[in-house]
Amino acid sequence: MTRDVRTHEDPKPAAAAVRRPEEGAHAAGVGTTRGRAGRAGRPGRPGRASGRGRAGRRSVTGWLFVLPALAFFCAFVIYPLLTAVQYSFYRWNGIGASTWVGLDNYIRVFTDPALLISIVNALILIVFFTVIPVASGLALATLIRTVRPGPFATVARTVLFLPQIIPLVAAGIAWSWMYAQTGTVNTLLESVGLGSLSRSWLAEFGTALPAVGLIGSWVLTGLCTILLLTGIGKIDASLYEAARIDGAGWWREFVTVTLPGLRREIAVLVTITVIAALSSFDIIYTTTKGGPGTSTLVPGISIFRLAFTQSEVGLASALGIVLLALVLLTVLPIQLLTRDRD
Repeated sequence: MTRDVRTHEDPKPAAAAVRRPEEGAHAAGVGTTRGRAGRAGRPGRPGRASGRGRAGRRSVTGWLFVLPALAFFCAFVIYPLLTAVQYSFYRWNGIGASTWVGLDNYIRVFTDPALLISIVNALILIVFFTVIPVASGLALATLIRTVRPGPFATVARTVLFLPQIIPLVAAGIAWSWMYAQTGTVNTLLESVGLGSLSRSWLAEFGTALPAVGLIGSWVLTGLCTILLLTGIGKIDASLYEAARIDGAGWWREFVTVTLPGLRREIAVLVTITVIAALSSFDIIYTTTKGGPGTSTLVPGISIFRLAFTQSEVGLASALGIVLLALVLLTVLPIQLLTRDRD
């Protein structure tokens, strides 16, 4: 009975079972075909391509904005610098044929007493162009900060900054009149009973360089004061209040709050004033022209004389390269010592 039941079972399920793998394969083929068709018809990833295109256009646009300034920089800084380096290895009068001399020009820079004294004078001017202006600027900025905002503070800022907007040539001429034998400086000394100290300040060997240096101090003190005053305004007032609550006096408040808060400003000022001292030319040329003797001779005056009066272009170029190296050796350590250590 059981055998009959098995014999007479409906064969359709078996047939259906046989057909199911074919149908599955067909369905898989259809799905694969559709998937390929879908992938074939699907466009490429426009987001990534368009993003790269926008980035490329921005890069090109940025270079187009930079290109004019870069061209001027290369034409008036990089090219003259490379040319000076080339000339420094030759003996050339600026007109005729040049002669290769190797390092002889650099050896002369460090063995010629006149050229050496010009470098020494430039280093001495750092005291007048950097130390005095920055120290005076700190004192004046701290004093002005204690004064309530008003007409006095405004007038003080204006008066202090006025020397900075006066051309250095005009400042040199004005101070040369004031330093004269009958000038303002000697007149003031005589009016207070110190007539014995009156002299021709720019004509004596012992006073010429300090007199010229004080002109630089007068010019740069206003810049230092204004920049330091701006820096003091950025310091959080709560730090001063906390220092007062702890019983700190004005000196400790200055050392522990003001000076650390002005680290960046002081670094900028020292960099600017050191470069001004080492590359000074205008003030000295209009007041003493490097005299008397070599008492106020600086590298800028020496380079001018060598190139345009003595026709020693190669030696002048070598002195200019040495001056550039001296500036870098002086400024780079300042930047490294004062940079942020976060």
